[in-house]
Amino acid sequence: MSIISSTNGPATSARSPSNPRGNYRWVICGLLFFSVAVNYIDRLVIGILKEPLSVKLGWTEADYGHIAAAFSFAYAFGYLFGGRLMDRWGVKKGLPVFVFCWSLAAIAHGLCGLIGVEEQFRMSYPWFSWTEKGVVWIAFAAPLTVMGFVVARIVLGLTEGGNFPGAIKTVAEWFPVRERALATGWFNAGTNVGAILCPPFVKWMYDHWGWETTFYATGCLGFLWVAAWLWIYDSPEKHRRLGAAELDYIREGRAAVTIEERPAGVPLMALLRYRAVWAYLLASIFAGPAWGFYQFFLPDFLQKTFHLNLTEMAWWTSAFFLIAAIGGVAGGWLAGWLLGRGWTVNGARKIAMLVCALAVVPVFFAPSAGSVWLAVVIAGLAGSAHQGWSANLFSMVADTMPRQTISSVVGLGGFVAYFTGGFVNEFTGQILQRTGSYVTVFAYFSGMYLLSLLLIQILVPRIGQKDTA
Repeated sequence: MSIISSTNGPATSARSPSNPRGNYRWVICGLLFFSVAVNYIDRLVIGILKEPLSVKLGWTEADYGHIAAAFSFAYAFGYLFGGRLMDRWGVKKGLPVFVFCWSLAAIAHGLCGLIGVEEQFRMSYPWFSWTEKGVVWIAFAAPLTVMGFVVARIVLGLTEGGNFPGAIKTVAEWFPVRERALATGWFNAGTNVGAILCPPFVKWMYDHWGWETTFYATGCLGFLWVAAWLWIYDSPEKHRRLGAAELDYIREGRAAVTIEERPAGVPLMALLRYRAVWAYLLASIFAGPAWGFYQFFLPDFLQKTFHLNLTEMAWWTSAFFLIAAIGGVAGGWLAGWLLGRGWTVNGARKIAMLVCALAVVPVFFAPSAGSVWLAVVIAGLAGSAHQGWSANLFSMVADTMPRQTISSVVGLGGFVAYFTGGFVNEFTGQILQRTGSYVTVFAYFSGMYLLSLLLIQILVPRIGQKDTA
């Protein structure tokens, strides 16, 4: 018997979606927004400080590529196992556990400063000239600090991986079908708000406190979020602040997905029988790594291409993420608007994704832009489109899979996306080491979304189709 069956048409309701009785579900969306913002602040600090850390710690381009790749590979496994644990534990317990653990990992980056190789050589070998000591320091400290950051990034990636599967699962529990892409777009905008705030504030903290304390300060933000979540969150059916009318509204459209009765969740391998899962996985492989590239390499691209200082790079990076913030909300709104005008879920999702895929294509020209503002606009449009694409791709999972498997499927997609992204980051570091040019990488990502959408259409001609792969 199939574990999934669903309808192809849009969710309908006698009550207007613009006037539901209550809006407490958006408070929960706000909590997700801030968890994602903290998540991205913690992972982006190293990208903002790449240049000064490379100078201070003697890193090469390849060294930074190893560090970025370590996070991506670990984040891939964090997504996979985090998704399974979210389905097993539930988001009420699972999300604060992951946020608490990744906050500790973020703080651990600053502990790499305790290696103190430079100071040890000063005390042990005072007869070295400054030049000689610099040579010794680079020879011994650089590998140790690279190793330290690799370990910290691995722990950070493993623990941050549970955030998005848990957030998507929360949206599926708290929002009706017609609002899922919009809610996903709103909480996913936290990635951009975190990224917008990160460059100028990290620059200020670095100037005033040094790089170690910068990691300590940003890492502590997660502890505040954990306290807020434990105080506010509960499931819709148990929440004391949620009215009956809003609970009925949240449940609208759930009949579109029915589940075979079983006491336990669906085995991970059983999910691979479904075409929708394969469509999601392939889209994650080809288009998913783009966002990791923007996180870890865009600041460096802007700084080196346009010869920016750290302050200028920070503000232009914030501008990129500000533009990108629009896309997640706009992409989710577009799908919801189409649904509201009578489109099927299939048509609304795919048209929204097509618009996003087309908007990415011009990123091919970013390396040849004649000015920094033009490069930021072109790359920002691609980043915005990526966020809109992601909002609808995540929602496609919620549209086609039963609730007790959503985190597992999202986690599986995140695993393949970031595992692929690990190789992309490693290859990017090697390309930069040899050519100093970003042209190849931008060219690669410019067509990956259209390819992904084509594969989705081949595998899932209509969202909700029950055929197995």
